[in-house]
Amino acid sequence: MKVLKFGGTSVGSEEAIRQVAKIVQSQVDQVVLVTSAVGGVTDQLVKIGEVAASGDRVYISHFEVVKVQHEQLYYNLIENKPDEKFYKIIEEFEDICKGVFLLRELTTRSSDYILSIGERLSSLIISEFFRNEGIDITLFDSRQYIVTDDHFGHANVNFKETTKRILEAKDSFSKVSLFPGFIASTEDNQTTTLGRGGSDYSAAILAGVLVADHFEVWTDVDGLMTADPRMVKRANFIEHVSYEEALELSHFGAKVIYPPSIQPALEKGIPMTIKNTFKPDQKGTLITKEWDDSKQLIRGISSIKDIALVTLSGSGMVGIPKFSYRFFRALSSAQVNVILITQASSEHSITVGIDAKDDKLALRALNEEFKELISNHSIDPILVEKNLSIIALVGNNMRDQVGVSGQMFNVLGKNGVSIKAISQGSSERNISAVISKDDLSKALNVLHESFFLYSTKRINLFIIGTGNVGKAFINQLVQQFTFLKKNHQLNIKIIGLANSRKMIFEKDGTPLSKWESTLSNGAKFDKKDFMRHMYDMNLRNSIFIDITASDEIAATYPEILKKSISVVTPNKIAATGPQVDYHNLKSMSKKYGSRFLFETNVCAGLPVLSTLNDLVRSGDQIHQIEAVLSGTLVFLFNEYNGQTKFVDVIKKAKELGYTEPDPRLDLFGSDVKRKILILIRESGYTCEYDDIELNSFLPDSCMESSSVEDFYSKVEAEEAHFKKLYEDAQAKGARLKVVAKYKNGHGSVGLEAVDAAHPFYNLEGKDNIVLFYTNRYSDQPMVIKGAGAGAEVTASGIFADVLRLSQSDI
Repeated sequence: MKVLKFGGTSVGSEEAIRQVAKIVQSQVDQVVLVTSAVGGVTDQLVKIGEVAASGDRVYISHFEVVKVQHEQLYYNLIENKPDEKFYKIIEEFEDICKGVFLLRELTTRSSDYILSIGERLSSLIISEFFRNEGIDITLFDSRQYIVTDDHFGHANVNFKETTKRILEAKDSFSKVSLFPGFIASTEDNQTTTLGRGGSDYSAAILAGVLVADHFEVWTDVDGLMTADPRMVKRANFIEHVSYEEALELSHFGAKVIYPPSIQPALEKGIPMTIKNTFKPDQKGTLITKEWDDSKQLIRGISSIKDIALVTLSGSGMVGIPKFSYRFFRALSSAQVNVILITQASSEHSITVGIDAKDDKLALRALNEEFKELISNHSIDPILVEKNLSIIALVGNNMRDQVGVSGQMFNVLGKNGVSIKAISQGSSERNISAVISKDDLSKALNVLHESFFLYSTKRINLFIIGTGNVGKAFINQLVQQFTFLKKNHQLNIKIIGLANSRKMIFEKDGTPLSKWESTLSNGAKFDKKDFMRHMYDMNLRNSIFIDITASDEIAATYPEILKKSISVVTPNKIAATGPQVDYHNLKSMSKKYGSRFLFETNVCAGLPVLSTLNDLVRSGDQIHQIEAVLSGTLVFLFNEYNGQTKFVDVIKKAKELGYTEPDPRLDLFGSDVKRKILILIRESGYTCEYDDIELNSFLPDSCMESSSVEDFYSKVEAEEAHFKKLYEDAQAKGARLKVVAKYKNGHGSVGLEAVDAAHPFYNLEGKDNIVLFYTNRYSDQPMVIKGAGAGAEVTASGIFADVLRLSQSDI
């Protein structure tokens, strides 16, 4: 014998009921069928009762809607007008509503009677349709077989009497025996309901009493899922879970089944399957008592969207008995269900999570219970925190696995999800955390990516700057997108994109193949609006990339890091501001679990800073730095031969993209000063920009230029100066290089003529080179050398930082 339960969506229309008939007809075994009210009808019935109790005659029109809806459904299925049994239920419905209207009172008893109409009508229509289709079916009134107390609205089952009555009825069962779900009655035949999920419960009671071979819950989804699919697009269906895991998943928000509905089946060890009415060929989720699940650590990540935390605290609680008893008694008396419990080991506080809609009820009950202790300050006023959610990891195998909690909290912390409370049951099948409701979607997604390793990890980029470097970076992303997704399970999306004129936001990612045209049609760029959009989207694994030279954009980094969004940038302004600001950025990064990466601040794509950081982290100490840090200046002095004018070499470098848009930033030496300052600070030393000595190779007239064109004119006028520098170096067999140094607390930048024996002599093109003298590299320095300028290599350095973050927890 099988027990099949069909929910409201499964009987919500003529087509759906016809589908139910096909499923039932395909069954070989004897079937006990349990049905809900037609989808949406229970909510309509609730409204009718409330409107009638308010004394508003409009309840009659709502009543007519329900009546006509069922008349039409009956006629469409059976091709005939409803019979006397149908209208008897309608008359009872009309009479009870009229009584509520006249008395202006809706008791829980009256409400249960009104709500019972939905299941009574749907089961009658289904039984008549099945009979008309030639199916051997008998309709049973559940109120005669499921007996409860008189706790109307959520009655408690009298299992002894219920078992007796169901077993007595078993002899009269047909091939298909239909029971309306949700409804029951007291021993004196007063109609009751079984509360939320009552139809599931009705079916489970029948399955348990009859010791069914199988219990199937048919709904509108394929089964239980690893997470809420409305929030986690990559959520997967779970093929098999234990009863205990199903209980945990359903308790924490999985709406497919309701926790009490599993209990009767659990006690008898009856296998249970969740199936999709509209996809009957899908396997669904099988729930059994025990099964081999040695590989899967986490079965699912469940959640409850709207909860409130209620806290009782105060020094007067410590060591005093019965506080917990009184606390939970007050909540129980007020019929407030407790979802989560946590208590400080000091006994100083008790915190519970409850449904958000019960917060006022709970506050009233607790204030009344503890009013004397609150008034004399023995305990603190009751604290209620709102706009919260619960997220929970569920899985049997967590009991035997070390580090699950650590992984959970680490990945949440890295994404800026603050945890308000933590609870873990003694069974260790569930680890729950209370978080801000605004963070729920982000938390679900990062945990799903972390624990279900087959899922691709999504990285969300917010980029400002689409100049040469920005374009090169996006082009590299386009070229590598498929490779990264296939080989590294990274799905990198550009969510926000802006330049100085326009900005766009696409929650599912800007189409990479047409980003330029999309951006050109975007909204007008506004820095504050860009940041607000980024913060409001609150996406997991978010990275902000600043590919500008703007001090205004750099000034936003502290707030961005505070939002637990990592920052990647070639912009040197933030890392070379006052030492206190530099340290603030570093501390912000640590405090909020974000990262501040600026590898491209020094030598573009060369791994200079990452290598330096590895040295320092491993305990080495930097004593001396010598470096050529401007690929632009290397190119200039390599190209200049005393024949072509120095100004023309500068213009060529700018055309090739080797200089900043304003080449004075390169030639004045400020850019090199910023780079050596970063190396000094990353080595662990305190240094300000003005502490670094600059010996410029430019004449004073060039330093005082008012514009780029004016600069070009003055450089051209000083050609003799540059020619003499070149010729003096040639006479010594040397080459000119702008060298940055740090030793004994002193930093400097200046033009030097280096001889053939020096490592800097053979630098070609736009190469950079850095020499680190350390405890470990004292005689022979560590040397890092390679291309240090150009849009492509800078973009590759940004890409490397993005990948570095992507392959961590961000």
